[in-house]
Amino acid sequence: MKPHLLNVSTNTVDSFSARRDIMPDINNLWHYHSALELIYIRKGRGTQFIGDSIKNFSEGDVVLLGSNLPHYWRFDPEFFEKKEEESVDVYAIHFKEDFLGAAFIDLPENQELKKMLAQSKQGIQLLGAAKERIAGLMPLIIEATGTMRIIKLLEVLTEIANCEEKKTLVSLGFKPNFLENEKDRIQSIYNYTISNYKNKIELKEIAAVAKISPNSFCKFFKTKSRKTYTQFLNEIRVGQACKLLIENDLTVKEICYDCGFYNFTSFHKYFREITGKTPLKYQQAFSKQ
Repeated sequence: MKPHLLNVSTNTVDSFSARRDIMPDINNLWHYHSALELIYIRKGRGTQFIGDSIKNFSEGDVVLLGSNLPHYWRFDPEFFEKKEEESVDVYAIHFKEDFLGAAFIDLPENQELKKMLAQSKQGIQLLGAAKERIAGLMPLIIEATGTMRIIKLLEVLTEIANCEEKKTLVSLGFKPNFLENEKDRIQSIYNYTISNYKNKIELKEIAAVAKISPNSFCKFFKTKSRKTYTQFLNEIRVGQACKLLIENDLTVKEICYDCGFYNFTSFHKYFREITGKTPLKYQQAFSKQ
């Protein structure tokens, strides 16, 4: 599965890139780059694909991605309708591991920082109070100039290195395969699945989207994603079910059918396998939070 290689540019006077995005289609494709990426979703929600991890993202999320880790943030459809109440606001910082010089990260004082940067190859989701502090610092990095800009970024990276409330997103054995002739295939599969997950997607149907035979599709998808297409589709459906359970506007049975499950027993089974909870327990746990 071939993500797109993006060149993250910096101007000649900055050692790293820091920007604010207010459009939902910025880098709206499965891609990777040599720079690490720190992203703060101030406003917006949708589905997040990072390596072999699929989950919902929402306002307040802060994630650090390591070098060359493929990723894709797909905002929900309502954010493309340009309604004022459904606007996007994202802060993104891109930096190379050696942006302060090759020897900096090897200084004795930076051992925890070095460990954290290595861990970022699995993607790091920040949680708890540290997430709030980092979210507050990221706009300051964009506004800062000169040496203060570097100091603020180091402050953020130190917070991440010392944060105990964080989790990795990608499985330890994940290794992306970058083959040129697969450049657009995974993007087409993702887009089609998200647009049609409520329907029964036949194998020959999704294989046609990928422009390969059904037999070849099964082998291709399992080899590249380390999961079957059925598992992938169920993760998308369960992710949407989680979102609807949080909104609490529909019954659990209504959510089951609205998310593309045609059997209530199967819905319970897959939901528990993926989230570790029953739909009702998941809803109750969120309500308590």
